[in-house]
Amino acid sequence: MSNVSKKRPTKSRSTKKTPGAHAIDRDKLRTELRKLGDEYVYYMLDEAIDLRPPARLAKLVGRYLNVKQLRPDAPMKSDLLTEVRAFDQASRNEKYYENFNVNSKNFMDKSKGTRAFIADCNRLFDRCVAQAPKGNAAEIREAIEIILGVLRCIDECDDDVIFFADEGGSWQVGVDWAKVLPAWFVCLSRTTQPDEYARRVVEVVDEFDKHDRAKQLSAARRIGTPSQRKALRNAAVASTR
Repeated sequence: MSNVSKKRPTKSRSTKKTPGAHAIDRDKLRTELRKLGDEYVYYMLDEAIDLRPPARLAKLVGRYLNVKQLRPDAPMKSDLLTEVRAFDQASRNEKYYENFNVNSKNFMDKSKGTRAFIADCNRLFDRCVAQAPKGNAAEIREAIEIILGVLRCIDECDDDVIFFADEGGSWQVGVDWAKVLPAWFVCLSRTTQPDEYARRVVEVVDEFDKHDRAKQLSAARRIGTPSQRKALRNAAVASTR
């Protein structure tokens, strides 16, 4: 028998790279973007502002805006609760309220002020959701509840917060309650006793996301302490009587 070891035939390796999980065909993206209405392109661009590094952001907007006029006048704000309070004050002072003459062609449009409100509202909610797991529970809870208060004003029509050409309401803001409310539950659980936790969960879910009540209450039970879960079960049953 030969002592020379026989080499196993090696399989040829493919040089073709498979697309990563987050890969996007830019041509397909351009095609789809051109089908979107101006409103959704606006929201996408608003979100992109926080995703681009400063140098690349300046390069992007420099083709359309005077970058020198966009330089910060003072140190940039970073405190979430401070920004939410400023948003609340601006909303109640009608900063976002901008109407227009409604007709049969534009009754589904939103004014620039309304679009700005929707973008700011959802951006602040996103920051609350991101900070909820490890942030200051009391402050994040307060921030979320302040924004809920602004949305409540829209539903109650107490103030001219934003303008809707057709039927208005906070539902038009497009809040992702499946993300926002569980983040609020986390902060609420850390800062309240069982009875208050149960009462507030039921009240807010029924006010803003009653359509998905069962899912939201289930999430709140998972997040709460054993005592809070027990109180929530009782409160949920009592609220349906």
